[in-house]
Amino acid sequence: MSTSIEEKIAQKMQRFQAFGEGLPGAKVYYREDWDAIYFDLVGKQFGIMSPQAEETAFLTLKNLPEVNETLREQFPDVIIPGYYANKTHWNTIKLASDALMEENIEQMILVSYDLVKQKLTKKQKSELENSES
Repeated sequence: MSTSIEEKIAQKMQRFQAFGEGLPGAKVYYREDWDAIYFDLVGKQFGIMSPQAEETAFLTLKNLPEVNETLREQFPDVIIPGYYANKTHWNTIKLASDALMEENIEQMILVSYDLVKQKLTKKQKSELENSES
């Protein structure tokens, strides 16, 4: 019995949500006012994902502008400029595609998390480090 596209997307979404939640200080939750799964680090967004496992489901992540351009060129039908986001700094990944391995997307989640973490204030970084210990 084959797995439907929606089931495959649901499995990916669960995996990415769990990966995000496993990062120090991160929270991943449904945000009703945005109708989206929100990847949060000390109140700062490092990702946003569709709430439903549909063929149009996506994950939007931050990356360096030059990396974003390269990824869009390498995967033109899968990675597009950030949906409802600054298109220089954010990319949207279409989750229905199998062109990217899940491990590659997890690496992108980590990069997005790290970029947001770097921008935290000293106080926020200190609170984050204290919560890790």
